[in-house]
Amino acid sequence: MIAAEAKTVPPPAQTAQPAQPARPPIATNPYIGILGVFLGAGLATLNARLVSVGLPDLRGATGFSFDEASWIPTALNMATMFSGVFIVFVNVLLGPRRILLPAAAIFTVASALLPFASGYWAMLALVVIAGIASGTFYSLTMTFVLTALPKRLIIFGIAAYAADIVFISNFASAIEGWYIEHLSWHWIFWNAALFTPLMMLCIYFGIPRRPVAGPSPSWHGFAYFSLGLSLLYGAMDQGERLDWLNSGTIVAMFAAGIFLVLVAYVRRIFQPNPTLNLSFLNRRNIIILALSIFAFKFEHLATVVLVPAFLGSIHQYRPLETGHALAWVAVPMFAVVWLVAIMIIHINSRLILTLGLTIAAVACWFCAHLDTSWAGNSFEIVELVLAAGFACTYVGLVSSIVLEALDSGALASVANIATFAAFMHFVRIFGGQIGVSVMTRFISVREQFHSNLLGLHVQVGNWLSDERLRMLSAGLFSESAGPEEAQQRAVGILSQQVRAQAYTLAIADAFTLIAWMVVGYLLLMLFLRPGKINYSMLKNMQ
Repeated sequence: MIAAEAKTVPPPAQTAQPAQPARPPIATNPYIGILGVFLGAGLATLNARLVSVGLPDLRGATGFSFDEASWIPTALNMATMFSGVFIVFVNVLLGPRRILLPAAAIFTVASALLPFASGYWAMLALVVIAGIASGTFYSLTMTFVLTALPKRLIIFGIAAYAADIVFISNFASAIEGWYIEHLSWHWIFWNAALFTPLMMLCIYFGIPRRPVAGPSPSWHGFAYFSLGLSLLYGAMDQGERLDWLNSGTIVAMFAAGIFLVLVAYVRRIFQPNPTLNLSFLNRRNIIILALSIFAFKFEHLATVVLVPAFLGSIHQYRPLETGHALAWVAVPMFAVVWLVAIMIIHINSRLILTLGLTIAAVACWFCAHLDTSWAGNSFEIVELVLAAGFACTYVGLVSSIVLEALDSGALASVANIATFAAFMHFVRIFGGQIGVSVMTRFISVREQFHSNLLGLHVQVGNWLSDERLRMLSAGLFSESAGPEEAQQRAVGILSQQVRAQAYTLAIADAFTLIAWMVVGYLLLMLFLRPGKINYSMLKNMQ
């Protein structure tokens, strides 16, 4: 009966629902997206440099000890190391938009909150969060630029990338000094909080959303590898300060880092990840061109480390004064990189790389003759030459790496291009820290060597030493309580002069080391196989 009624009674009429129109996708402009990723790379670079350069001001304002404060830039760079390589593979699955927008939001909030951190550990935690977020910016920049720009404009994208990174690296001291002189130390962090939202707008309107590539693979191996690299990075960053293997902290970090890297390797053997193809890297040209990144990072230490260290130690320059001196490298870069880009269209990019390395090596060789009388203006002409050398080197190396990616077939496979990009970013981040650690250790050893050598000739009874002390004592006598105080002050001044001379000689040796490193890499470049593609072939492509 019920069944019969069910057949005869019509179902209640349903209210017709109007069809929901599909929300149209957001119109995006790839050039706005390129501006966004350039802003991200610049902000990540500037943030790291501001924290490093502004560390003395930060320590003075917060009351942190020297040991505590030294871990703040280390923690930031370790966090950047963790996400910098890892995120290249995540990008294969999610795309840059899904990564950069939330990462930029986290970076903005963390940077805004850092000056209000309630204590040391709270600040360290926020620095780590900011570092993990900002580590994604740099690594995805060139990947998006190469896919968004027409091939005929790729070389100019590379030039803009070089101007962005090298300019900010050399101008950060002036920015930090201006913030301290006119605003406050808070702007070391608030700089990022102010400008990152502009980057987010560019990403939102410039990078389209793309569908997820497929099922998510296991990321445990990448996590182990990235964490291991971060620990090794931190050990090298703190190694010189803590006396390397004589420190339990450094030994523990090295042991844990090596263990995690080995765990990642074992996991790779038993559970291969489809987004990684290590065999693709077994090519002579890829390895040699990757080392060009290390060569550039090492020669760049001339202006990022050596000149600021010399001016700060010998002449007590403040960051703003150092920034004005380094402007002779930063500002000309904007003009030079475009000229280099035009040259590369008609000239082999490897020749431009060779020219840039040679110019920088000659400038460093000239700087190897510096003495304690050199001041900021003494470096002006040399820095102009270095600006040309850095422009040629950086544009040449990135151009050569891009051509190698095209020539080797990296773009033919998602796994190949992800592996290729991750390897280059690994050399950029980790290789750069190796260069800094080598340079720091070299300066320390050479300073001690020159100090001991000078000390052999500065002894009581040596007529030159005695004559120097008599002259200093006579000059200080009128401002001293008696001859004994004048003598003591003279001994102190002579000791300071010896230390200054020893440090100057160590810096000179460091410039020489850079020059010889470049010579070694130029010899290595002789083993490069000829490339089949050049930019004159790409300029007519869409």
